[in-house]
Amino acid sequence: MATAAVEEKSGKVVLRNIGLLLSGDIDQPILDADTIVIHDGLITAVGREKDCDISEAKTTIDVRQTCVAPGLIDSHVHPVFGDWTPRQNQIGWIDSTMHGGVTTMISAGEVHLPGRPKDIVGLKALAITAQRAFDNFRPGGVKVIAGAPIIEKGMTEHDFQELAAAGVMLLGEVGLGSVKAGYEAKEMVAWARKYGIQSTIHTGGPSIPGSGLIDKDVVLEADADVIGHINGGHTSLPEAHVCELCEKSSRAIEIVHNGNERVAIAAAKAALELKCPHRVILGTDGPAGSGVQPLGMLRMVALLSSLANIPAELVFCFATGNTARIRNLNCGLIEVGRAADFVFMDRAQHTAGKTLLESVQLGDIPGIGMVMIDGLVRCTRSRNTPPATEVPVVLH
Repeated sequence: MATAAVEEKSGKVVLRNIGLLLSGDIDQPILDADTIVIHDGLITAVGREKDCDISEAKTTIDVRQTCVAPGLIDSHVHPVFGDWTPRQNQIGWIDSTMHGGVTTMISAGEVHLPGRPKDIVGLKALAITAQRAFDNFRPGGVKVIAGAPIIEKGMTEHDFQELAAAGVMLLGEVGLGSVKAGYEAKEMVAWARKYGIQSTIHTGGPSIPGSGLIDKDVVLEADADVIGHINGGHTSLPEAHVCELCEKSSRAIEIVHNGNERVAIAAAKAALELKCPHRVILGTDGPAGSGVQPLGMLRMVALLSSLANIPAELVFCFATGNTARIRNLNCGLIEVGRAADFVFMDRAQHTAGKTLLESVQLGDIPGIGMVMIDGLVRCTRSRNTPPATEVPVVLH
């Protein structure tokens, strides 16, 4: 299902009979509420049904005591144009990821475009075009925040000012282009930050032709806003160096599916030991050589919960509210005024876990019964997850 960005409004929507409400807020991951009221795509009330105005709703959904959580935010993807990736020549990968509970994606650079321009005029043109295209077109309803230029030698402060004025809000992974030295990256990251453009740096060994090793010293000197795939994409820095980055940098700690799983666990544990779990965000780093992972975000949640022994409700915050706050997004948290982007989940049929959270803690991914973006139902029972034990029902 391909959907334009400008479309019908949801009107008043009521979600009732919620069994578990995950907030996305790592300081209060579970809310004592069973009802959400939405108007034209924004949350207007969260609480107990008796305290909410549920009258005259255009749509009412009986959640049937299942879980509602903010839609997952994939902090690290590499889109090109539309819902096609030349990296694996696959069509429909973004819509398929929506069936994995992802409602927002953040581009780390449109690097897989065949013939990607590397001259300064061309890279700026590509970034602006990608930003415009995905602002106008949402595959499956997913919000793809794209237009992330790969910085190259010769760029000046004016180039970053021009990109920001055109609406570009992100830099692609620093280190995928010709700028690889820490001092060069630091200057350009500072220019980007001056004009409100957020930066991410490649961490670890090379991933595509033209990229190279970005070690801990370069990451620390560049001081980008996000330590991109701190567990490698694909090849990780030594575990001790990753833990040193967690300790010496104050920037976001991004852990991805297409990286080293052992180091992913070590990085998450280090963040908890350093008492900065709010810095941890999750992504897939797909499409990549290892493919497209529609359930990559859910798999990361289950991996970190089960093997790093982190409560599942906290790991869901890594994939939602933490990312929303670090990326300055109006989603990812269930609170009044935020976008009504939700994933409805229940324990998968026949999991050993007695509850949704217990099943995730045991390493099983949940079943998705529905996905909602801007208050509109985008899919009902997921075609990709195991079947959920219970699924929501649209009453009218």
